[in-house]
Amino acid sequence: MPEQLQESMKGTTTIGIVFTGGVILATEKRATMGSMIASKKAKKVYQVAERIGLTTAGGVGDAQQLARILSVECNLYQIRRSRPITVGATATLLSNYLNQNRMYPYYVQLLVGGTDDKGPSVYSVDAMGGATKEEEIVSTGSGSPMAYGVLEDRYKPDMSEDEAIELSIRGLKSAMKRDSASGEGIHVVVITKDKYQELSEDAVMKYSAKTFV
Repeated sequence: MPEQLQESMKGTTTIGIVFTGGVILATEKRATMGSMIASKKAKKVYQVAERIGLTTAGGVGDAQQLARILSVECNLYQIRRSRPITVGATATLLSNYLNQNRMYPYYVQLLVGGTDDKGPSVYSVDAMGGATKEEEIVSTGSGSPMAYGVLEDRYKPDMSEDEAIELSIRGLKSAMKRDSASGEGIHVVVITKDKYQELSEDAVMKYSAKTFV
């Protein structure tokens, strides 16, 4: 991978967790330009379909453009086929688009997660278009090594929604303590077959108070 691409992808921390009946997508809110904090309220989780979300790491402009394209394509899929797009098909669509542009790549690392008739799932998609289904946990960005230390230690099969939310926040807090490109606030989205819910700041604070990272 080109050195420039590696450099542009290294900031941020995003987390995806599969729990019983759904998926958690969580990120922090800091956006950096080198050593400067460019934004303290950066949006890094986008809803692209009724029950599917996208997390972004890398170039903000590239990430926003891809979120818009993917949202349109998911809507077109539903109109043309009269059924919602699956999580796997969304990841494949995104993977194909990125692979077609590999000579002039988008500087991103993405997670696609949600629920469909096959259940909850999360896919990791890289800038060259490689898509990998993650069975349990996944993290991207410069803070991911610290986040993985928490996630791999505390993840367990058949977690409840509350347990998965707490774990995602614990992983982000660990990354935010040691990674200078991750910080400010925490954004958590819960996706089940019945809802796509963005947790309020008050709700995040209540869950955060239960963790002691």
